Amino acid sequence: MGRDPSKVMAYIGHFLKLLQIISLISVSSFHWPPFYFWPLFAFGQFLNVRVYQLLGEAGTYYGVRFGKTIPWVTEYPFGVISDPQYIGSIMSIAACLTWVPYQYILLWVLGYVFMIHVESKEDPSTRAKPLN
Repeated sequence: MGRDPSKVMAYIGHFLKLLQIISLISVSSFHWPPFYFWPLFAFGQFLNVRVYQLLGEAGTYYGVRFGKTIPWVTEYPFGVISDPQYIGSIMSIAACLTWVPYQYILLWVLGYVFMIHVESKEDPSTRAKPLN
């Protein structure tokens, strides 16, 4: 049996996220967080966890492109927030504005905005389909 491409993408994604976090910590100056940190960070992480709960690893890491069946999800935050996984990540990184230089935050946010744009232009056949 071959390797699961979704799992490989998950490992690569986690490794890249670790590198991003290490690079942010290397340029950060920590102090007590401002009042807006906790709600932004908490809601951003809630969205990320919720997306993972609803889609699982295969749905989060492009399993549909590798022939996996991913259910069409309509529960919150889907149908309410467009691209909740990226919005959650943007909220979490924006919460760190007082610690991290703006250009790092801006670069990271632009990366998420780019991914939102790329995924909005995708071929519909590579998307999840309703299971009726």
